[in-house]
Amino acid sequence: MRRIITFGTFDVLHVGHIRILKRAKAYGDHLTVGLSSDELNFSKKGRNPIYPYSSREELLSSLRFVDEVFMEESLEKKREYITQHNADALVMGNDWEGKFDEFKDICDVIYLPRTPSISTTEIIEIIRDVHS
Repeated sequence: MRRIITFGTFDVLHVGHIRILKRAKAYGDHLTVGLSSDELNFSKKGRNPIYPYSSREELLSSLRFVDEVFMEESLEKKREYITQHNADALVMGNDWEGKFDEFKDICDVIYLPRTPSISTTEIIEIIRDVHS
């Protein structure tokens, strides 16, 4: 069995998220998602996620191509997470191109093109503009 791992916040779940998760799963038999904790999201982006961890975890877990979701609490623990989950490949969006090459010694590292013209940040900005 080939095990795939990916990481993200997956806030305001949208078609771009769905497409990259489906494509990630196509690289193996089992897809594990490291889902950023609310605290990690705040430290990365300087804002709390729109949806709390429990809601984001429920949404991701309900997707038929996601086999497992766990809480990512630290960016510095990626190597540990990859090892713990016996991942054969790490799949990330190409906006991270080259940033995870350090893990090529323990698994394949694959960068996939993102869905153009859609991002959570953009969606949040549009909603804020409409309601201000």
